[in-house]
Amino acid sequence: MPGLAVTSLTLSHFRSHKAARMELDGRPVAIHGRNGAGKTNILEAVSLLSPGRGIRRGATSEISRLPERLGWKVAATLLRHGDIHQIETWAQAGEARQVRIDEKSAPQTALGRLIPILWLVPAMDRLWIEGADGRRRFLDRMTLSFRPDHADAVLDYEKAMRDRNRLLKEGATDSTWFAALEAQMAEAGARMMSNRIAALAEIEASQLGARTSFPRADLQIVWPDDPAPPDAEAMRETLRDNRRRDMAAGRTLIGPHRMDLSGTYSAKGMAADQCSTGEQKALLISLVLANARALAERGAAPPILLLDEVAAHLDEGRRAALYDEVVDLGAQAFLTGTGPELFDSLGTRAQRFAVNETDGQSRVTEEEA
Repeated sequence: MPGLAVTSLTLSHFRSHKAARMELDGRPVAIHGRNGAGKTNILEAVSLLSPGRGIRRGATSEISRLPERLGWKVAATLLRHGDIHQIETWAQAGEARQVRIDEKSAPQTALGRLIPILWLVPAMDRLWIEGADGRRRFLDRMTLSFRPDHADAVLDYEKAMRDRNRLLKEGATDSTWFAALEAQMAEAGARMMSNRIAALAEIEASQLGARTSFPRADLQIVWPDDPAPPDAEAMRETLRDNRRRDMAAGRTLIGPHRMDLSGTYSAKGMAADQCSTGEQKALLISLVLANARALAERGAAPPILLLDEVAAHLDEGRRAALYDEVVDLGAQAFLTGTGPELFDSLGTRAQRFAVNETDGQSRVTEEEA
């Protein structure tokens, strides 16, 4: 059994799953079924065992199963370093998402301290060529796995920035309010940037000398305009000095929310956004594996990995190499594919489940390896 694993997962009125339960033993979980059967819904449920809006970034109202709209619930038993934890997260119709850990109410950020989760889904295939928002979220997800308090810094920064942006749009002139919010943004923003930079250093160190079949991706923080100052005091002063310009724009124009992430295929010296689709996918896989290796190298349990339809984009040799690396890491990975043959090279090293959809309802069945 790995150091971190979901050992049971229960879904109630979650998208296409009216009721589903999976008993897991810590091995990788290979889930197959035709498109639309409900495979990704299982991965989305697992992703909601971490802070945020999950792999689809769906609103809580979108997750609730139709036509009932009763709300939804995900419950899991987690084995972490020999300790067992019970996790529940749910949302009633029209209400915000709730979290309970070991029968006690908890903020979402507490999930980040308990269960690091990384994912790679088809929507991320265009990560290198679309907007910077997705790349920031990708970096923050990696950062959160190393520094669980990163979620608190991000939330504190975004809340203070929303309040400051409201004052900017209203044309407020009270410098006291601005100063208080800018101090909060600067303190949280400096923590965000420090965490991100440290996470990139860990990823880089993990990739150097690693034996892997996937290409090394060099990452670098870039800025579309003025970079955010590196320390809290300088950031606070910059925000103060930029009030007039920000007020004209109606929003904050400088800060860690403006940073971007560039990637380079190291062996070719080629920017990721200029690589082929297959190369871009391989670079993303490389980074997810490097993240898991870095955690294992520092003595922590590898994160839980959610790899949606990843096998469809790899030839047989690359699929086998990916599975070997996941198993060698000791990570519990949830993998999906349209057919069971995509997981043949896993053999008995994985649990296998089939997902079928009948009359608008998904059903999950465990199969023999």
